[in-house]
Amino acid sequence: MDRIKIVNGNVITPYRILRNAVVIVENGSIAYVGPPPEERIEGAEIDAGGNYVSPGFIDIHTHGGGGYDFMDGTAEAYLGAAEKHAAHGTASMVPTTLTSTNEELKNTFKVFKEAKRMNKTGAQLLGLHLEGPYFSMEQRGAQDPRYIRNPVPEEYEEILSWTDDIIRWSAAPELEGSSEFARRLKERGILASIGHSDAVFEQVEEAFENGFTHITHLYSGMSGVRRINGFRYAGVIESAFLIDDMTVEIIADGAHLPASLLKLIYKIKGPSRTALVTDSMRAAGMGEGESILGSLKDGQKVIVEDGVAKMPDRKAFAGSVATADRLVRTVVKLAGVPLADAVRMMTLTPAKIIGFDKSKGSLAAGKDADIVIFDDNIKIKATMVKGRTIYWSEGL
Repeated sequence: MDRIKIVNGNVITPYRILRNAVVIVENGSIAYVGPPPEERIEGAEIDAGGNYVSPGFIDIHTHGGGGYDFMDGTAEAYLGAAEKHAAHGTASMVPTTLTSTNEELKNTFKVFKEAKRMNKTGAQLLGLHLEGPYFSMEQRGAQDPRYIRNPVPEEYEEILSWTDDIIRWSAAPELEGSSEFARRLKERGILASIGHSDAVFEQVEEAFENGFTHITHLYSGMSGVRRINGFRYAGVIESAFLIDDMTVEIIADGAHLPASLLKLIYKIKGPSRTALVTDSMRAAGMGEGESILGSLKDGQKVIVEDGVAKMPDRKAFAGSVATADRLVRTVVKLAGVPLADAVRMMTLTPAKIIGFDKSKGSLAAGKDADIVIFDDNIKIKATMVKGRTIYWSEGL
């Protein structure tokens, strides 16, 4: 039997922190979590050195990192980004596309399957998130307007026939045909998420009833309160707060959302309905300077400074360069969120949102041994996927 004992750690559960606890891993799964057992347990031992032992972080919305973007269309891009994010505590991730041609999408599906098979040293690739092309032109953000359109069954049925790896799809629910689209995704077990939308509350409410149960990067690329013919209408943002069971994700990099909004979201939605996501581009985990948003072939030049990517004129953000450890650190230090809740928003909550909570998201017997060890400043010391160490810091 392949057994690993992690000792002398402060183990984070979804609800509390167990001081000086032990985690025992057997054959890639968690076998025990709790105080040091009285009987001697044989196996390789890892001394956590008084650091925190947490479930591996789960990033359900990322476009790349480490100099790679998933729209590059190569297995190397997936593997490189997965390895870079693993060094920042991400044990599993959901690579995300941008609006593109269907030919590029088809190639993405092929490359993803290849990368998933090859991946041994990076964060686990759980499935794909399609961001677009069914978006509002008014809320498209950095999405390419050439490819934005309404959902039609002939098209999305063809896309769905190409792969079984799609696990979430972001779209604007106010578009004609979107309710039928959401119901079809629900039939396939795919998370329908509201993104880049100009909808009003009544449209979001109907969308929720048809299967749109999640909000993509809350506050970014979506409507707020506005006036139509003099009357005020609540937008997607207010709808996210009004519909109790709607889950949300936030880019908690300290740039996309200020402390006040981080606190508001945490106060209203709480840790069980709020996931932290990087929404990171290729410059995540890299230094400042020029980078490219999207593919190397067809992307847009951006400037990375002040911890965020900006458009060349510096008048708007062009994307996130965050890593998962930074998200946890930010909500703890900037928004005053308790550490156990911050970790839950980066682990169990995203796992539940995408339907992986039976095997991931918490340190519990029988679940995958996806584990991260970090210090008081959320500096990553080690990352494990199914009991296999994919990142190790010399300082541990």
